[in-house]
Amino acid sequence: MKLVRSIDSKNIPEGGCALTIGNYDGLHLGHQMILRRLVEKGEELSLPTVVMTFLPTPDEYFQKQKAAPRLFGLSARYLSIREHGVDVMLALPFNSRLANSSPEEFIRQILIEGLDIRYILTGDDFNFGKGRRGNHGVLKQFGQEHGFIAEQFQTISDSSARISSTRIRKALASGDMNAARQMLGRNYSMVGRVIHGDKRGRQWGFPTLNIAVRKPPFTGVFAVCVQGVDQDEYYGVANLGTRPTVGGLKTLLEVHLFNFDRNLYGRRICVEFIDKIRDERKFDCFDQLKKQILADCEAGKRFFAKELEVG
Repeated sequence: MKLVRSIDSKNIPEGGCALTIGNYDGLHLGHQMILRRLVEKGEELSLPTVVMTFLPTPDEYFQKQKAAPRLFGLSARYLSIREHGVDVMLALPFNSRLANSSPEEFIRQILIEGLDIRYILTGDDFNFGKGRRGNHGVLKQFGQEHGFIAEQFQTISDSSARISSTRIRKALASGDMNAARQMLGRNYSMVGRVIHGDKRGRQWGFPTLNIAVRKPPFTGVFAVCVQGVDQDEYYGVANLGTRPTVGGLKTLLEVHLFNFDRNLYGRRICVEFIDKIRDERKFDCFDQLKKQILADCEAGKRFFAKELEVG
């Protein structure tokens, strides 16, 4: 799948495309069904498929620091969408031009002139343009006038309510990893490059793989599974938070893998959150923290021993 950041002709397939638009944050079961439908229509109409998303998200642009935290960064979003056979991910910068475009301007300038869409699929909660005045009805009307098909996909619900990124954030924040897993159709994960840390964990006998995290939807200590090191999966425990005991100011994902001590600096890895062990908290001294880390590791090993035995 090709990742592009503008609608320049060199980036977009010629001859029209099948398009969907949305944040696709977390790529939950509802999103996955939309992508399957998009790929089906692309094959039916012999058109390349394009997913349009935005960075920053519209919510981040308008709400600034009050915006809801993303479930996925760009890398995780890209990798998840790629798995569904989409041809192009178009990550447009959401700026003042887009924010102030009327629905009609957006359709003409971006969808028709820029992308030459022949088919567009949106969710039933999709709105666009200044004041969120654009909706499926507007797309359908323009489609009739300009020769493209506008289709609306209905909301997917489970036994509780509509599946949404908001519900997934709430489940993760409460430590209900199973509820999040049910709505995502897989374990929640974060993708990032391993960076240098302060080496304190290594000094204590718990070397960690460190990943910078922009604004996580939750914090705590978790049993995790890591992919991307090689062909194998590796199990361990991870702390996601600001590390208050050591005076941390920035959010960091610190992953300690069991029986693993390899240099992975610069490597992009995927960390799956399987089960929550405890909340992050500040300890009175480093000795207490070291004892708690040991207890967390033992808890993680017991969890995986039970899970693998059952599996």
